[in-house]
Amino acid sequence: MGIKDLKTYFFEELIEIYGQDEVESFFIILTEYLHNLKRVDLILNPNFVISDADYQKWEVIISELKTEKPIQYITGEAWFYGLRFEVNENTLIPRPETEELVEWIIESLQDNKSTNPIEILDIGTGTGCIPISIKKNIPKANVSAIDVSEKALEMAKKNAIENNVEVNFILRNILETEKLPIQFDIIVSNPPYVRNLEKQEISKNVLSYEPHLALFVEDNDALLFYRKIAQLAKESLTENGQLFFEINQYLGKETVDLLEQLGFQNIELKKDFKENDRMIKCSL
Repeated sequence: MGIKDLKTYFFEELIEIYGQDEVESFFIILTEYLHNLKRVDLILNPNFVISDADYQKWEVIISELKTEKPIQYITGEAWFYGLRFEVNENTLIPRPETEELVEWIIESLQDNKSTNPIEILDIGTGTGCIPISIKKNIPKANVSAIDVSEKALEMAKKNAIENNVEVNFILRNILETEKLPIQFDIIVSNPPYVRNLEKQEISKNVLSYEPHLALFVEDNDALLFYRKIAQLAKESLTENGQLFFEINQYLGKETVDLLEQLGFQNIELKKDFKENDRMIKCSL
């Protein structure tokens, strides 16, 4: 089968589920994944022929996409802050909103004149996208990361190696942690924050495939992780240290109020590129 005919078939099978732009994006991702062909290669080689064996791979992937399985879990990779990360069902897929959080942290450190190593901790690291991206851009930092999932940490360690950075990964349940091991200049977390009452807003590809442990909290205590992490940060931030959170867009005010009650100052609530309340920075 020629690539043109395959593209027509691919669109016919998926257009009603995803729409034109997303199917086009999937096709470009998959031609590079399966055939190492970039968009320009498709233009320069419009008569490229798909072998029978490769066509069967396309059929399998089309079947998976029809179930709304995330394409990142199909290809086993996602891109974040210019870096490639392996992903699987044990880790959340890194999102553009979290890239904005990483950018905010990196910007906040650009004027740091300290000759001492900067100590940074990420809590609930998943793929390791936050600490790995920070370490890649701020090599002088000592970066650590905590997660409750052993399988997620396995993936994070692999991603650190593949991106050629050193991160200290720690297996720990933060809710059962009484004290952090050292003082940190920056503590950051993108913890579970989606309430069960918001599940109806979650797309099927997220709800059916991504790990609920990393997504959901009970409706009656949606700020459970924020409270615990902030309490630990009170005892473990250095002078002028900063705490960063990614937050539930519906709970910006409540999260700010919580941090004020715990004694944090200089609280900044920031919107993401979709104009949703998404990030907080504060200090003691």
